[in-house]
Amino acid sequence: MNFLTGFTSGLLLITLSEIGDKSFFIGAILAMRHPRKWVFIGAAAALTSMTLLSVWIGQIMTFFPQHYVRGIAVALFIGFGLKLLYDASRLSGQATMDGEQAEALEAVEQRERNIVIWSARSIMLEAFTLTFVAEWGDRTQIATVTMASAQHPYGVLLGAILGHVSCAAIAVVCGKLIAGRISERLLTALGGVLFIGFGILAAMESP
Repeated sequence: MNFLTGFTSGLLLITLSEIGDKSFFIGAILAMRHPRKWVFIGAAAALTSMTLLSVWIGQIMTFFPQHYVRGIAVALFIGFGLKLLYDASRLSGQATMDGEQAEALEAVEQRERNIVIWSARSIMLEAFTLTFVAEWGDRTQIATVTMASAQHPYGVLLGAILGHVSCAAIAVVCGKLIAGRISERLLTALGGVLFIGFGILAAMESP
């Protein structure tokens, strides 16, 4: 297993998948309401924790027969990729991220409904909790687990963390502006191609 391949795979997968998703908008919305520094620290901590957990689960999977693990990896990657390409084909060229943004706003409103006094600690905790919950069971978490079982775990870990932290920084600094200029169709299609590419790579590496 090659470290650079794992690093590149983790970085590309997370960067393309996370821009414009629910956790991205949570960071952007919170940054418009609270100091960006505390929002970023909370969100980055949640994403890092989720990545560590996902890679750990992926390593547990390596104890199972590898031909089964790789078979599942191939099926998941290609399945996700085909689903994303299908979703992209149903989107118009001008489609935006309104659905994800609305879900993020609803999650933030529910969380902040009963909070009156804010502190750095409460802001970081809110960002951490909302981001972690949004990422739990997400497609990128499953993909990270799968990659960590088939690629170099430390490469996947560092690449995925870098991708997550970069996306969190973009969301906090200029998420609202970026989201309005992103083509959801293009991002979805690129994600689909990337997932299928990982599936093919996993199939080629199968024993």
